[in-house]
Amino acid sequence: MSKLVLFDIDGTLVLTGGAGIRAMNRAGEAILGLSNLLDGVPVAGRTDWIILHDALKNAGHDLDEALFVRMRDAHIEFLREEILQPGQGVKDVMPGIRELLPALQSRDDVALGLLTGNFEEAARIKLGHFDLWDYFRCGAFGDDAADRNQLVPFAVDRAKACGLGEFAFGDVIVIGDTPSDVACARAVGAVPVAVATGTYSLDALRNTGAPIVLEDLSDTEGFLRILAEAPGSRTQPARNAGSDRF
Repeated sequence: MSKLVLFDIDGTLVLTGGAGIRAMNRAGEAILGLSNLLDGVPVAGRTDWIILHDALKNAGHDLDEALFVRMRDAHIEFLREEILQPGQGVKDVMPGIRELLPALQSRDDVALGLLTGNFEEAARIKLGHFDLWDYFRCGAFGDDAADRNQLVPFAVDRAKACGLGEFAFGDVIVIGDTPSDVACARAVGAVPVAVATGTYSLDALRNTGAPIVLEDLSDTEGFLRILAEAPGSRTQPARNAGSDRF
């Protein structure tokens, strides 16, 4: 394998019609009696961990490990129900994804993974609903760290552990729809690819300085050419030092 391609989920692979937000709000109501827990809390490009931390802080609660587990587990259980609802706004696979993933999967020089702020089981529920989960053998998730900038090392370590190969950070491509996706790639020297299929415009994504900014991923052959031309580094990846939880 020469490239590890990591996909964000919400706004990049799929949109769920707000299922994740509804599930987190239901968890706040069920566990703490707090309605509309996420009101005023930014969510795009952030990990579920930090979203939960900020929402509870706004409501006057400290997020210790026990509460983290209770809220995460409740969120996941409610998400199983909410993903089945029509929702509001777009609920669909993003343009080009159903063509691009099998094209990448068929190559012997590419490994696929996830880099998402979703909790791992939430990622499974969302992608499973759209029959996309099986394209990904491993990844980094919102349970791993509150700070998205720490997630690429987790994804690299997991790629090695599940037999995809050992990758230098310069051989990692992070595809996402927010400035946070660009920032987490640049934090370790990975290559960011920004796509304007979420809440950020082309101009907003260009302003991040990302070297590759696309309207969407509908041009499969064009993306494969970008992949072939993307810079790489044979420097050995740094070891994942882990992260402080609470």
